[in-house]
Amino acid sequence: MITAAQLRAARALLGLDQKALAALAGVSVPTIQRMEASPGNVRGNVETLSRIVEALAAAGVELLGNDQAGEGRGRGVRLKEPS
Repeated sequence: MITAAQLRAARALLGLDQKALAALAGVSVPTIQRMEASPGNVRGNVETLSRIVEALAAAGVELLGNDQAGEGRGRGVRLKEPS
């Protein structure tokens, strides 16, 4: 699962606008807009969500779940370590 806040934060970390993320993920801009406007967890087609998460990962962002290691708790976003 990914939240709307995580999606917006991931885009911000990467310096991407909605149009750029849509192009990277191969989805439409209205799809990104709809997902970012969702309250709480993003709702949508599983394939579309997977494409967006994969595009963010390929661009260098890691999405954090509730129980992943870190200083705090809860969901979040961070840049990946350069390889």
